[in-house]
Amino acid sequence: MKSRSSIFSVVFVFSTILSGCKSTNKTINKMDDQNNKTTSVALVKDTTPKVTGVGGIFFFSDNPKEANEWYSKNLGLTTTEWGSSFESRDINNPDEIKTLQWTPFKNGSDYFAPSKKEFMINYTVQNIEALVEKLNENGVTVLDTIATYDYGKFVHIMDPEGNKIELWEPVNEIKAAE
Repeated sequence: MKSRSSIFSVVFVFSTILSGCKSTNKTINKMDDQNNKTTSVALVKDTTPKVTGVGGIFFFSDNPKEANEWYSKNLGLTTTEWGSSFESRDINNPDEIKTLQWTPFKNGSDYFAPSKKEFMINYTVQNIEALVEKLNENGVTVLDTIATYDYGKFVHIMDPEGNKIELWEPVNEIKAAE
């Protein structure tokens, strides 16, 4: 009789453990379902025509070469004839590397024209074609047509303050080496 009672106790304990595991599995399954829902929502790409970041800061300089050298020597910027590039990562997509270009331009350069300002900001955008369409509909001065290069698409606009703005849609964001 003792052995039958011992077997019953073992079976009871084992079934209690299993029933606990089932409920844990349900909790895990619910969590997996929630994660899958979150993941599937996160995979939907936002194509809203809009600015997604700052792609460049450009300003006039009496001597761009000397400006590059000064910023390199005194502030530690790694510079080339095109200025300096800063890399950052998207917090929501850490494998994606974004670049911000910092460049001094020779005073009087027509690259900022028709703006009379001493600087120009480059904004990264998504869906540049739809954005330009929206800007045209809103009466924004679009200075040129979309130009396509190996590294992205560009167009220039003017804001109400007379600032020329460069809009850049990168071809493909640079991916980190795996």
